[in-house]
Amino acid sequence: MRLWILPCLFLMSVSTVVAEEVVIYTSLDQVFSEPVLQAFEEETGIRVRAVYDVEASKTTGLVNRLIAEKPNPRADVFWNSEVGRTLVLKEKGILAPYRSPSAAGIPEQFQDSEGYWTGFAARARVLIYNTDQMTEEEVPASIFDLTEPEWKGKVAMAYPLFGTTATHVAAWYAVLGPDRTEEYLQALKANQVLIVDGNATSRDVVVQGEVPLGFTDTDDVNVAIQSGKPVGMTFPDEGGLGTLMIPNTVALVAGAPNPETGKRLIDYLLSKDVERRLAFSDSMQIPVRDGIERPAHVPPYDHIDAMQVDYADIAANLEPAMRFCRELFVR
Repeated sequence: MRLWILPCLFLMSVSTVVAEEVVIYTSLDQVFSEPVLQAFEEETGIRVRAVYDVEASKTTGLVNRLIAEKPNPRADVFWNSEVGRTLVLKEKGILAPYRSPSAAGIPEQFQDSEGYWTGFAARARVLIYNTDQMTEEEVPASIFDLTEPEWKGKVAMAYPLFGTTATHVAAWYAVLGPDRTEEYLQALKANQVLIVDGNATSRDVVVQGEVPLGFTDTDDVNVAIQSGKPVGMTFPDEGGLGTLMIPNTVALVAGAPNPETGKRLIDYLLSKDVERRLAFSDSMQIPVRDGIERPAHVPPYDHIDAMQVDYADIAANLEPAMRFCRELFVR
């Protein structure tokens, strides 16, 4: 009898240990997301198995993986560094609703009305400029100025089929309409906009002085500034179109193998402490809640003239925007 009981107790112990893990897919750069996940491990004892993205296919690769795995989900949580494709996953039935108690105080615009995702810690789409080549006063006030002859061949932009650049173009579709957006994109191409592999590359070509100006995100610029590179950034279209703000989003995967530990990780990611940690990191994430400590160079969210756009409209315009950009910017 003892020989039968002891192995069973051993197996139960092993099963319990294996269950205390969580699998997360995240498109936030590993250098920023990994320390947060390690802190969760240390605080809870739950093992985190993380799958990170690659810069060139920002978010898209992980989204396609989640879609392919729908019949047999392997991830518990999706931490997306943007919002558009999170909504696409909701529409495709990849996500499960979960309302985290940690979401208290997060504005309604960053919470799905049905509880499928929650936003936090936003970035902004900004213009980066080389301070050795131009002053802040010389940076165009509007992105629409970039089609003028004086900026011909002097502006970089990431390939607009991936990451926040794809989200940005979809936001233009939603706010400006397809006709005006496509006219603008065609004008950028005619003005010899430099198309590069990702936002980090857009930053790097400006850092290196290949072009004086580029589209990118606040986190990419801040990394360069903190490294002493000769760059600055501006928030374009104040009083007009406004600056696109892109929150991180976190969601529970439908049919997740470890849903309870997945919920605990979501609770942790939506905590005020994580927003504070991301604000103080080189990623310069902007807290979306009031009263969260942040460094002086991180502006309060309500001080930014944000683009007025429904994130659901962004998601609805991703596919038509991608189709047009794929044909326009043939690689």
